[in-house]
Amino acid sequence: MDSTVIDRKELFRDIRRIVLKIGTSSLTKEDGSFNRQLTEDIAKQVAQLRELGKTVIIVSSGAIGIGCEELKMPSRPREIPLRQAAAAIGQNILMREWMAAFNKHDLKVAQILLTYEAFSNRMTYLNLRNSISELLEFGVIPIINENDPICVHEIEATFGDNDKLSAMVASKVEAELLILLSDIDGLYNKNPKKNDDAQLISTIEKITPEIESYGGSPTSMKGVGGMRTKIEAAKITSISGCHMVIANSAAENVVARVVGGEKIGTLFLARDGKYRKNRTRWIILSKADGKLIVDKGAENAIRKSRGLLPSGIIEVSGMFDRGDVIEIESEGKVFAKGITDYTSSELNMIKGKHSDMIEKILGYKNYDEVVRKGNIGLL
Repeated sequence: MDSTVIDRKELFRDIRRIVLKIGTSSLTKEDGSFNRQLTEDIAKQVAQLRELGKTVIIVSSGAIGIGCEELKMPSRPREIPLRQAAAAIGQNILMREWMAAFNKHDLKVAQILLTYEAFSNRMTYLNLRNSISELLEFGVIPIINENDPICVHEIEATFGDNDKLSAMVASKVEAELLILLSDIDGLYNKNPKKNDDAQLISTIEKITPEIESYGGSPTSMKGVGGMRTKIEAAKITSISGCHMVIANSAAENVVARVVGGEKIGTLFLARDGKYRKNRTRWIILSKADGKLIVDKGAENAIRKSRGLLPSGIIEVSGMFDRGDVIEIESEGKVFAKGITDYTSSELNMIKGKHSDMIEKILGYKNYDEVVRKGNIGLL
């Protein structure tokens, strides 16, 4: 965890693209009203960062909370249709607040509403990345939120108060830093609201089972993400080569201080500090349509940057088509994802067989490998 001293100033020196996520707990005051002071502070700091040549993408929660307040609901509803209705009303007001805050600095904002499906379809994802890049080129601040009013999943179960959404966005737009602003100072080894001796963890190099155990239950009654979803977000950013910092939104000038390398909050380091190719990122973060269970020999070959041959497949799970993303599992653990060149029914016929047998069994052959090396991402 803190085995090595990390010089954040040096680590963040050349960072150019930042994703900033603000949680519901930060955007809502104790009395349930909107925290306008925070949006104005954030806008001011983002304007300063732009002067330094850095671009910032904002992922903003709070639409449901604002909608509940506007509809004078006594409490946050549990029913999905009511939450969706609150989100539909709150989204407009939320954007109005962000527009007003950035107008003071002559900056324009653009609203982008996303669902998980935007990340699973490669063409949609490329369009999303390109449109965000164009907005940044025009000097516009993209403000992203989950599209709650049409989201077919349990609201907030999908992205966890936008923690996962912000990590997915950071990975897709090739951000070097994701900042999660919440109502606590960072990750502690115990719940600081219940334990006086809880210690803040400054740097996390690797997410171990021990680190995951610190996630516990949600840390805030106002937000729905909790620390567990923040650790899940860190797993995504780590794989993508993006650093992540959890910090308290109440800290003065918090965004500028984090970007400037001040040692505040909890820093989750990117794995090896390496940036992955866009295609590999997309494969790793896409929703899988099925699974291939392979033997140890096949796993070793894949880890040595080779493709997957049918002879190494033990079992085929799920129904999927050519071009779908599948998980690859060995000895009970999923270690990679890939794009398959054969359907699940075809693989059921050729699993365990030598590549020379493919054409004889199927009557045709696409490739010797069922998943080519260029279409595999290691987890």
